[in-house]
Amino acid sequence: MDGTQRPWPTELRLAKDKKSLVVTFEGGESFALVAEYLRVTSPSAEVQGHSPSERKTVPGKRNVAILEVQQVGNYAVRLVFDDMHSTGIYSWDYLCELGRAHKRIWQEYVDDLASKNLSRDPPMRH
Repeated sequence: MDGTQRPWPTELRLAKDKKSLVVTFEGGESFALVAEYLRVTSPSAEVQGHSPSERKTVPGKRNVAILEVQQVGNYAVRLVFDDMHSTGIYSWDYLCELGRAHKRIWQEYVDDLASKNLSRDPPMRH
């Protein structure tokens, strides 16, 4: 794929357990993106802020699930999570980037949690 061709999905499939979304692009690239990863990297202003310094680290989403995948025009999907987060619009470009750079992005997230003494697990209820 050269730099001018935009990633175009040929399939989006939500797993039966609603814990992952498989995205396959023209050219054959395919990524299984787990719900937790998609939730903590949500492109919403709530997570990303309006500048890099405002980006939020979202802890406690290990068990989150995707309730719904809603098409937004012909360029993106909105994911509705079972924690009621639904403001992120995931463009095809962004989903492709999340798949291609998964290892680096996930490691940055895990390191960020550790540096802030946060956990992937939801808080314990007493």
